Amino acid sequence: MKVTIVGAGNVGATCADAIAYRRIASEIVLLDIREGFAEGKALDIMQTQTTLGFNTKVSGSTNDYSKTAGSDVVVITSGIPRKPGMTREELIGINAGIVKTVAENLLAHSPNAIIVVVSNPMDTMTYLTLKATGLPKNRIIGMGGALDSSRFKTYLSLALDKPANDVQGMVIGGHGDTTMIPLTRLASYNGVPVSEFLSADELAKVSADTMVGGATLTALLGTSAWYAPGASVAYLVDSILNDQKKMIPCSVMLDGEYGQSDICIGVPCIIGRNGIEKIVDIQLNETEKAAFAKSADAVRDMNNALNTVLG
Repeated sequence: MKVTIVGAGNVGATCADAIAYRRIASEIVLLDIREGFAEGKALDIMQTQTTLGFNTKVSGSTNDYSKTAGSDVVVITSGIPRKPGMTREELIGINAGIVKTVAENLLAHSPNAIIVVVSNPMDTMTYLTLKATGLPKNRIIGMGGALDSSRFKTYLSLALDKPANDVQGMVIGGHGDTTMIPLTRLASYNGVPVSEFLSADELAKVSADTMVGGATLTALLGTSAWYAPGASVAYLVDSILNDQKKMIPCSVMLDGEYGQSDICIGVPCIIGRNGIEKIVDIQLNETEKAAFAKSADAVRDMNNALNTVLG
């Protein structure tokens, strides 16, 4: 199985490293526009093979899309990262052109590939990729919900003072500081609702911390995070290539599910070899439904901004 990752920066390189180390794919191609950058990152990863014990082939290329031919999954991380104080929405004009061109170039060499979109604003870039390529919606997946959910489970584990791997929870809605919806009502610790252990105020803080999880790291690091985003991409790619049928919140085109249409937004999906194999339409309560509708309105406003930028 072959994976191409466009953008060899922090997120792309971390994703490649995780996929290689976990032996998720047999071949990885890193591609970047900076001369020699992807080649250097790939060689650095390859030099960990003997110490970490994997045999995945990792190569790099400077903007030569022919090297990506025959990829089963392509991951788009390219675009400028968020700077401190910058919202995902402010990235739209710059990153839209980059993502559209990258997707078209990738499909010219890997027409059957499943595309995973990481570039921000992620929901709108997923929508753009779907519209620009004309691919069926199961083959275009926005990664954000997987990352938001991992942050949610981390904050829950810290509040519970329990292992994160024993905590279950998911985040739906838009991949933005004000649009994501941590489903605290459905979160659990080893099958027991977390509300049995945490007060309403504690759960509200977990939810608030989750929603600004990316911005918190941007303020601390001076740029966007990369370890958790890279690992979340690898987790998603693993479920695709190995047909694991995991339920992962992803940004996907809705056609009536959750009362929404013609919008890409985060909802729980079954992820397998065909990409989005099923959208899981869970029963939300009235408060959650209202929050989701508000989130969808915000994402749709950004899509309208995209259409304005593109003319």
